Amino acid sequence: MTNDFKRHRRLRQTPSIRSMIRETHLNTEDFIFPLFVIEGAEDNNDVRSMPGVYQVAFDNLKEEIDEIVGLGLTSVIVFGVPEEKDPYGKEAYHDHGIVQKSIRFIKEYAPELTVVADTCLCQYTDHGHCGVIKNGVIENDTSLELLAKTAVTQAKAGADIIAPSNMMDGFVAYIRKALDEEGFLNTPIMSYAVKYASAFYGPFRDAAHSAPQFGDRKAYQMDPANRLEAKREVESDLEEGADFLIVKPALSYLDIMRETRNNSNVPIVAYNVSGEYSMIKAAAKEGWVDEKAIVQEKLLSMKRAGADLIVTYHAKDMARWLKES
Repeated sequence: MTNDFKRHRRLRQTPSIRSMIRETHLNTEDFIFPLFVIEGAEDNNDVRSMPGVYQVAFDNLKEEIDEIVGLGLTSVIVFGVPEEKDPYGKEAYHDHGIVQKSIRFIKEYAPELTVVADTCLCQYTDHGHCGVIKNGVIENDTSLELLAKTAVTQAKAGADIIAPSNMMDGFVAYIRKALDEEGFLNTPIMSYAVKYASAFYGPFRDAAHSAPQFGDRKAYQMDPANRLEAKREVESDLEEGADFLIVKPALSYLDIMRETRNNSNVPIVAYNVSGEYSMIKAAAKEGWVDEKAIVQEKLLSMKRAGADLIVTYHAKDMARWLKES
């Protein structure tokens, strides 16, 4: 018998050895749970394209937060579904908008929860785009004014972290300046630095009522074919003061996540988007995949690729599974 080869299987022999040398781990603190809060509803609404996800009526927010805290989750990102929309998304930056109301309630009721505020206009505009439209074109600099107003009202409401997702040029610099001028020097920005124009967003638009009413978002979100463009976006956002960097979507862009991790030293956030979630839910319903195993493998791949945190609709399920184990 020859012994001139490596015996890597020695370290795979038993569950305890495999656990001992495991390089990547998942914890409830890793997850940020997306929370959709709807105004003017008596009951929660099922999101048909996202089994297990709901638009939570504001009056039911207490029960939702009780469940989140009870599961050991420590962070949420809040999206609002307003009653009214208009060309300028005024409900996004109203002091009593649905996101601002929700943030105030959460921080009063469960101050230990870290509350991230999604900062965008698309859910609030009647055209569904992430900025102001003039002659059929999304106006970059005009949109920045409104996004900065939105961020300030969210910070005033008590948001721990501002997460601008609009992909306007200069949004980090503009929001950082506005926050600082209002005294929020210590409020970090979790930038959607790398956000691709992806087909994986479909179910989210169902949940947030944010589908564009004409055209698409390819003029401001990134081309899925591009890698070097992501590096330029990351460099700009870091120069402008981003404290976290989000890569979105996560699963089809693990290469981008790894490069972002290798080239920056701030926390990296993977956004495990709605389409990635819904595909697994649909396959699990048919019995084609082991849901628990495949979700854990998927989320591990994101951490292995360099993510420190993961925004995921699987957060509640993962918290339950981690408790069981």
